[in-house]
Amino acid sequence: MLCMAYGSPEGDAGIEPYFTHIRGGRAPSPEALEHLRDRYRAIGGSPLTAITLAQAEALAGELGVPVYVGMKHAPPFIADGVAKARAAGTIRLIGLPLAPHYAEMSVGAYLTAIRKEWQGELIFVRGFHDHPAFVAAARGLVEEARRGFDPELVIFTAHSLPARIEREGDPYRERLLESSRLVAEAASVPAWEFAFQSASTTGEPWLGPTLDERLAQITARRVLVCPIGFVADHLEVLYDIDIEAMDKARARGIELRRTQSFNARPEFIRALGAIVRDQVLRA
Repeated sequence: MLCMAYGSPEGDAGIEPYFTHIRGGRAPSPEALEHLRDRYRAIGGSPLTAITLAQAEALAGELGVPVYVGMKHAPPFIADGVAKARAAGTIRLIGLPLAPHYAEMSVGAYLTAIRKEWQGELIFVRGFHDHPAFVAAARGLVEEARRGFDPELVIFTAHSLPARIEREGDPYRERLLESSRLVAEAASVPAWEFAFQSASTTGEPWLGPTLDERLAQITARRVLVCPIGFVADHLEVLYDIDIEAMDKARARGIELRRTQSFNARPEFIRALGAIVRDQVLRA
């Protein structure tokens, strides 16, 4: 099995090659590079790679099969993970992007990358946004965060994508709304809504409304954010929510908290195991 994630830079020196890889080999401007460096420094560096390796190790124990790791934009790359699987004599490979909500532009890129490297039998998990085990694990995060904190509103969030994906018919937003509804109902959330976050400045419109826009408009004073589109701590959670959104909420008189990330929590690993088993049975 190959677990895949977006990737993160290894230390300060790794930020420029990482950013360049994201940009398809085009070097970023010095200003853009320094802006990104500042964000990583503010969180003390991203733990994403270490968390993904821990998730893979735990999932290997859960399923009793070898689990390798491949990142889209940083070492170990997807090609590295496939090479390890091939060297180990793997005949049938299961590709598991650690992203619940399939979109052709984002999660679809993992499938493209793995197909370039793997010619054997492939089972690819195209998201798990509505899988009962995922919903149950997310419900647990929401219920845990509400203990001792009575939010008036829960805002579910996920990474924004260019708005043109909706003109192309991609149901990314619908999958996100379905996840949010299922988790809100399971956790008996009194009021909830959804917002996008972490849009890039590419010069084209991105999906909204944004979390910042909603925080500027709501009347609720106690708000819980559940970043349901992410399964691990990384820049978009530790900076975009924990620093940027928290600062903006505080300035608007809002007490903002967020659910913990799944990371390698046992309930999430068990959920991934159930998702993989179901996928293999359907294959």
